[in-house]
Amino acid sequence: MAGRKGEIEDLIFGVRAVIEAVEARKEINKIMIQRGMDKALFKELKEALANKKYTLQFVPVEKINRLTTKNHQGVVAFISPVVYHEIENVLNDVFEAGDIPSVLVLDRITDVRNFGAIARTAECAGVHAIVIPDRNSALITSDSIKTSSGALHKIPVCKTRDLVETVEYLKNAGLRVVACTEKTNDFVFDVTLSGPTTIILGSEEDGISQELLSLAHQRAKIPLLGTIGSYNVGVSAGVILYEKMRQMILE
Repeated sequence: MAGRKGEIEDLIFGVRAVIEAVEARKEINKIMIQRGMDKALFKELKEALANKKYTLQFVPVEKINRLTTKNHQGVVAFISPVVYHEIENVLNDVFEAGDIPSVLVLDRITDVRNFGAIARTAECAGVHAIVIPDRNSALITSDSIKTSSGALHKIPVCKTRDLVETVEYLKNAGLRVVACTEKTNDFVFDVTLSGPTTIILGSEEDGISQELLSLAHQRAKIPLLGTIGSYNVGVSAGVILYEKMRQMILE
């Protein structure tokens, strides 16, 4: 959607437009609803959203007004330009094809361009799926697709309400879970990455959550000679996925 300068793309607004998108089963990243919106309109919207697994965010009207100057009626929806997948279906397809599964889990990575760059690297490295939480994660927008050079149209992205539960599922499915973190003495070059693997990368602010770290079979860090203390998460993705490819080629 094009609009005034600063208008966000992939945005629809107004109760009827959002309900129509829901009824058409459009992929929706999230729906913002004005706190205290008109009761009759909210009732209609609530009925349309019943038993649907959309991410809802209740916000002050000022936040919606910053997104669009048009008559939004207290609700806006961010439409995803890609279709999200179920990790169970992707993994089943990988096993049926006789491939060695490679899954990348992104824990609360919120920068759209980091996300796009990671997706580009993941596609080049043969990753079968990217898993993200449905909250506190970068949305798939035209900007992230552009940054990914179109990779987000090629690699399945799976949204989950419970990242811990999904990693436990991957672990039980036989994938080795490796957390890329500086909280270890093991370098990435000394960690086994060549088999069925789930690699976890953490947020730009505070890395991987403790719950996810506790699920990892092993932790892996990238050597540092400087004083800043950590790499950009996109760079970390490139290093660990390259090392995974190197190990697979040498097997």
